[in-house]
Amino acid sequence: MRRLLLPVMTLWWREIIRFRRQRSRWVSALVQPLVFWLLLGGGLSASFRPSGAAEGISYSEYFYPGIMVLVLLFTAIFATISIVQDRRDGFLQGVLVAPVSRWGIVLGQGLGGTTLALLEGLLFLLFAPLIGVSLTVFSVLSMVGVMFLVSFGLTNLGLMIAWRMDSTQGFHAIMNLILIPMWILSGAFFPPSGVPIWLGWAMKLNPLTYGVAALRRCLYSGNPTAAGEIPKLALSLLITNLFCIVTYVGATRTASGVRY
Repeated sequence: MRRLLLPVMTLWWREIIRFRRQRSRWVSALVQPLVFWLLLGGGLSASFRPSGAAEGISYSEYFYPGIMVLVLLFTAIFATISIVQDRRDGFLQGVLVAPVSRWGIVLGQGLGGTTLALLEGLLFLLFAPLIGVSLTVFSVLSMVGVMFLVSFGLTNLGLMIAWRMDSTQGFHAIMNLILIPMWILSGAFFPPSGVPIWLGWAMKLNPLTYGVAALRRCLYSGNPTAAGEIPKLALSLLITNLFCIVTYVGATRTASGVRY
C-alpha cells in the first residue's frame, strides 16, 4: 500500500509546494472571478432578474454559486497547465520512466489540482454573508463535498487535454474553447428556464450544470425554494460523480497512451 500511495502523495505535495511559491497564480485565480462577480453582478442586478429564481433573489446572489464554480475552473486550468511545462523541463519524462502506474500519476496530479481549487473555493465562500446568505455548518460541509467533486472532474478534464498538448498557447486555446462554454451553459450565468429549446438541451447535457445545481442546493439547504427551478440534489450528485469517474478514466487512458 505504501508503494502505491507514495507516488500519489509525492505528486500531490509537489503541486501544493509549487502553488505556494507562485503567488501570482493563486491571486489571479481568485481575484479575476471576484472582479467578474462585482462588475457583472452589480451591473446586471438593476436590470436583470433571473427567470425561475425565487422572489427576493438578486442577480448578484444568483450569480454567486456560478462565480464559485468559475474559481474552481480557473484554478483547475492553472494547475493542469503545469503538465505542459513539466514536459518541456523533462520532469514528465522522468515520471513516465519511473516504476509508477499511470493511474497513480494521474491521481496525484488530479488530487493536487483539486486541493488547490478547493482552497480557493473556501476563500471565496467567505463572501457569502455579503450578499445575505446565511451559512450553516451543514451547508458549508456539503458545499465542500460538492466543490471537491466539481474540482476533481474539472482537473481531470484539464489533464486529458494537457497530456496531449506541447504548447501552453495551444492548451489555453483548447481550454477556452471547451471549459468557458461549459461554464456559461451550466446555469451559472443565466438559468435554464426561458431559453430556446436547443440551448436548454445543451444545458441539460452539460455535466457542469449539475455541479452548479448541487452547489446551489447546498448553499440554500435551509431554504430549498430559494434555489429556484434547478435539478434535484440527488440527480445532481449522481451526474457529478459520474463526471468525475469518466474524466479520471479518460485522463488515465490518455496518460497511458503517452510515450517517452
